Amino acid sequence: MGCFSCCYSVSKGDKFESYKGQEQFKVLFDQCSASSQPDSGRSKLNALQQFGSENDFEQKPAAAAEMFTLAEMIHATSNWSPSHKIGQGGFGLVYKGRLRDGRMVAIKRGRKDQFAHRLSSEFRTEVEMLSQVDHLNLVKLIGYLEEGPESILVVEYVPNGTLGSHLDGTHKNTLDMSTRLDIAIDIAHALTYLHLYADRPIIHRDIKSSNILITEKYRAKVADFGFSRVGPATEAGATHVSTQVKGTAGYLDPEYLHTYQLHTKSDVYSFGILLVEIFTGRRPIELRRPSDERITVRWAFKKFVEGKVVDILDPKIEKTPATLSIIEPLAELAFACSAPTKADRPSMKKATEVLWDIRKDYMVAHQRSLKAQQNDNEKMR
Repeated sequence: MGCFSCCYSVSKGDKFESYKGQEQFKVLFDQCSASSQPDSGRSKLNALQQFGSENDFEQKPAAAAEMFTLAEMIHATSNWSPSHKIGQGGFGLVYKGRLRDGRMVAIKRGRKDQFAHRLSSEFRTEVEMLSQVDHLNLVKLIGYLEEGPESILVVEYVPNGTLGSHLDGTHKNTLDMSTRLDIAIDIAHALTYLHLYADRPIIHRDIKSSNILITEKYRAKVADFGFSRVGPATEAGATHVSTQVKGTAGYLDPEYLHTYQLHTKSDVYSFGILLVEIFTGRRPIELRRPSDERITVRWAFKKFVEGKVVDILDPKIEKTPATLSIIEPLAELAFACSAPTKADRPSMKKATEVLWDIRKDYMVAHQRSLKAQQNDNEKMR
């Protein structure tokens, strides 16, 4: 438990108490969702179709997971060749592989050390959760193998690294503000689907930049369901799930950390922290920073209160008029999502609606700026 003590946690006496944006968001969210309060699951779906054709909230039956043999996995990875290794995590190593039918896949091979037995439940959880879901912004399960000491998960291969690696400069191309907004919306769509449109609510419980994979077209896919939990049975009146704390320091919901009560809004908190990371370029906890900057969301909120919100923008993002026009509402949304208590956080559905409005305002400002530039160029001729 001690390793999580450095997580962002704010008491009622902190500056969040005087944050005026909370009430404004409650009004805005009510207005956004007033016309989409469902009488049935189908009306819920129709209300969300306004979000755009590239993201489909409708639940489709997930394809049956394939059962692989160890020989197939050895062949796909050239006998676990180091040249096929593309990542490593708490579960084990991740390899890029090619199946006999030509499909490129990512193959997660579980550890076989003294801690391996602890990971078997995470493996089964991930297989179970991924088998239940099908969404453009969720990594798709292809199949798995559980045989003797081997626990192997086969999922779709996403070739462009993680969001974290893009934000920290590992890749040569810098993500501009437009791309970052698209990525944030993709993640929000995925979480809304998990919370509202799966057979039962699914709480991811480990939303962070290293669990967001980026496609070649710079769209986002949420990965790693090892910590996921089925949410409360709301039809029975349950509001949360009581469970031991799992997650990653910096992204963990402080209320869940202290009460052991997991809620869909625990994911909302993690998303708020991730949103701050997306537009600041800073990890949630950076211990090499000065003491007042080590917890990124606190540093960012302090700048926001001081009227210096532009100072928190990732230096790698060009400060265009369009970008400057949305940084304040974007920060407000991030701080609302990462409010210390779940009662003050919006749902993921509401957060997604506000993100779409911010994206629309950005595009309007961007087009206006381009037109003004064209007019200036014509005057100079």
